[in-house]
Amino acid sequence: MKRMFSIALTLMFLGAASGARADEGMWTLDAFPSAKVKAAYGVAPSQAFLDHVRSSTARIAGGCSSSFVSPNGLVMTNHHCVIECLGQLSTAAKDFVAAGFYAKRSEDEIKCPGFELDRLDRIEDVTAAVRAATAGRSGRALIDARNAEDAKLASSCGSSADVRCDVVNLYHGGLYKLYHYRRFTDVRLAFAPEYAVAQFGGDPDNFNFPRYDFDIGLVRAYDKGVPASTPEFLHWSKNGSKPGDLVFVAGNPGGTRRLLTVSQLVALRDRSNVLALRDIAEFRGLLEEYQTLGPEQRRQTNETLFGYENYYKSLIGNENALLDPVFFGRKVAEERVLRAGFARDPALAKRTTDDYAAIDRALAVAKVISTRTNYIANGPRLQLVQWALQLVQLPGEKAKPSGQRLPEYSDANLVTLPEQLLAPVPTYAGPDQLQLAYFAKRAREDLGTDDPFVKRLLGTKTPQAWAHDLISGTKLGDVAVRKALLDGGQPAIDASTDPLIRLIAALEPELRKARKRYEDEVEAPIAKASEDLASARFKITGTSVDPDATFTLRLSYGRVAGFTDANGVDVAPYTTVGGLFGRATPSEPYALPQSWLDAKPALDLSTPMNLSTTNDIIGGNSGSPLVDTKGDVVGLIFDGNIFSLGGDFGYDGRVNRAVAVDSRALLLGLRSVYHADRLANEIVIGD
Repeated sequence: MKRMFSIALTLMFLGAASGARADEGMWTLDAFPSAKVKAAYGVAPSQAFLDHVRSSTARIAGGCSSSFVSPNGLVMTNHHCVIECLGQLSTAAKDFVAAGFYAKRSEDEIKCPGFELDRLDRIEDVTAAVRAATAGRSGRALIDARNAEDAKLASSCGSSADVRCDVVNLYHGGLYKLYHYRRFTDVRLAFAPEYAVAQFGGDPDNFNFPRYDFDIGLVRAYDKGVPASTPEFLHWSKNGSKPGDLVFVAGNPGGTRRLLTVSQLVALRDRSNVLALRDIAEFRGLLEEYQTLGPEQRRQTNETLFGYENYYKSLIGNENALLDPVFFGRKVAEERVLRAGFARDPALAKRTTDDYAAIDRALAVAKVISTRTNYIANGPRLQLVQWALQLVQLPGEKAKPSGQRLPEYSDANLVTLPEQLLAPVPTYAGPDQLQLAYFAKRAREDLGTDDPFVKRLLGTKTPQAWAHDLISGTKLGDVAVRKALLDGGQPAIDASTDPLIRLIAALEPELRKARKRYEDEVEAPIAKASEDLASARFKITGTSVDPDATFTLRLSYGRVAGFTDANGVDVAPYTTVGGLFGRATPSEPYALPQSWLDAKPALDLSTPMNLSTTNDIIGGNSGSPLVDTKGDVVGLIFDGNIFSLGGDFGYDGRVNRAVAVDSRALLLGLRSVYHADRLANEIVIGD
């Protein structure tokens, strides 16, 4: 016990020596360190506070966070979290992304295709059940046993479309929890500002501060055709925040990798990130070129380009963190201390040494096979291709017991899959051909012209001709065609002449084989070794440190604070509405929409616009509410500063900052710019 305690103290010392990390942590709400917060800030969040925050927030399927801000299902999130909905509802004649949207009456709220909100209602510890199901197993047997147990536990919540259950792996296998959600799939758009002000500053300002974005979107959850009753919701702060205030972020950080081994970090730094940056940079250039063809081409690809620009900058931040000798040196030192502690126990030393070696062997295999298996197993990230794959695989998977299927076809996931398949999502031939041709071009370059998969894919065609033939020939963009294939099952798939269906049907055995190989030779040994290491580490730290993010509800704490930038300049924690107009120019990305220019004389220009805080966040926190100690809204998280991009691997409270729209600017904009009094009055009800 004394040995373990000394290891913990050493690890804590390394953390303290590496910089200001007092506010580090994305904490699960059933293990929130209230005592630690009280020691730092003099306030201990109560269980009632934690329960209220949990019941008042929701996850947006696809990668964002949100919160209920009225008793009638009104939900606040970011504009960039509803931009897909805006794009799907737009046409060449009416572009809601550019022009914005406001439902003046409740009956004007429009359903967002395929939009899902998940509110966390309960957390159940299922560690014993998962460990019992996987005890003594490794490799493929481990994956199959875990998938079967996950499917069993998830299906225990029933088959109602209003309910969702997910098994969540915490501490890389240290704990397993079953998260019970209330699911809302009838979600309707209520308000979104113009793109120009929601994403003011565009790519140059992205991941920077000072910022001046009005990045808000309002949607409403419906239940049986009427606004959902949400008695637990976040009230609006009357006075906002001030420098130094303790604030909390409640959201769903998508994923961190703070507990990876040094070898895994090196593999990311030297290979995975480099290849991803190459691909994103090239495809981003193709999108930018496509946008020059005209306004309609620009409208079709605005959302996609924004996503690629965001991802590219995020990866640059990740890579810079891993290349920073101080930051990476800290990760090396932490692992050295941990391994030295394990070495003091002969049994633990042998086991953990084997685990580190197993991870290294799997990484070596991944280096050899990952390029090919990635192309074959994952394919292009294209909606039409995803629909084709689901339609081809679904009949065969449904015929199996739930626990033996691919995880995405478990009983729990099949509840909403038909609705997702039949969502009236528009597709565009030009961008789809561009993306498909780029996938084939890159596959041919990376795998070689003589590779059997490349030959089977292209035949004698060029990537451009192949993509054109597939996209011009497929009818899967038609909901009625997809419904006929879904309802017709295997006979309909076998009889289909659709070129995408025929391509996927021909390739599906190879896709499945490539996926299985990667799972068997890379994922399974890493999962087993990581779980063993996590178990050993968990005995030392327990829940005194937060688990890696898993796109599940977390609460972080921090204070309103500025920072000192890379040039030694002190950056204040607030910007103002006046600063927004001062930064504006006639040209993009700093051109304000006419609505704001017209409203300027009526606005209090001293109103805080955006603010920065020390809260620990990561991708997936977009749309998270920023609340004070009473649980009242003081802001809406939409970004982090450039220094926060290394937060995937660690946190440095000296410079890592979360960035939010100030609650005072949000109400000012709704009332005085957009005259959206119906929604503004609903938000402040009861305050």
